[in-house]
Amino acid sequence: TDSHLAEADSQTEWTDVQKKIIPWKNSTPSLDLEMAFQDRAAKLGKSNSRLIVVASLIDKPTNLGGLCRTSEIFGASALVVGSLHYVQDKQFQHLSVSAEQWLPLVEVKPPQLVDYLQEKKTEGYTIIGVEQTAKSFDLTEYCFPEKSLLLLGNEHEGIPANLIHHLDVCVEIPQQGIIRSLNVHVSGALLIWEYTRQQVIKQKQQQ
Repeated sequence: TDSHLAEADSQTEWTDVQKKIIPWKNSTPSLDLEMAFQDRAAKLGKSNSRLIVVASLIDKPTNLGGLCRTSEIFGASALVVGSLHYVQDKQFQHLSVSAEQWLPLVEVKPPQLVDYLQEKKTEGYTIIGVEQTAKSFDLTEYCFPEKSLLLLGNEHEGIPANLIHHLDVCVEIPQQGIIRSLNVHVSGALLIWEYTRQQVIKQKQQQ
């Protein structure tokens, strides 16, 4: 019937928008990631972190592989990439050293980022951009909310203007040298670590 065809088309469209890999269990694109995060924490003995790292704007496999490794090591909830095909890239795998087998990966293509960010806002996430702007917070002074989404910019262009408007806050890394830009994997790693230090390690110390 027409209604069944419309429903099938809708499901196909959503599958194209967001594809998920939950490596340690059989999963479908409709699986609730929140439950997957809790399952991961229980099965792997990791923190029940609520940090989502969005790297959809990044297109170098080496940077994505390094971010995957860093995100897994520090117990991030998920890594969002522009295409799951990067996982098969040998440069990605060389840098990730199998981290993709233990970290939920979500595919959100760059044109779909606005909708994805809005969706996460409705779920209570604070959208944090790594960018130098007139109103950026110094990383050393910023307190990460528990539910944080970290949006990383493209290697050359940073975060485009149409996405800047959807950020709740921009955070920049204080620098002392002449060169005023860090590699995006390094920038991401510093913020991932600071979130972990504030939200995970301090909480464990207080327990």
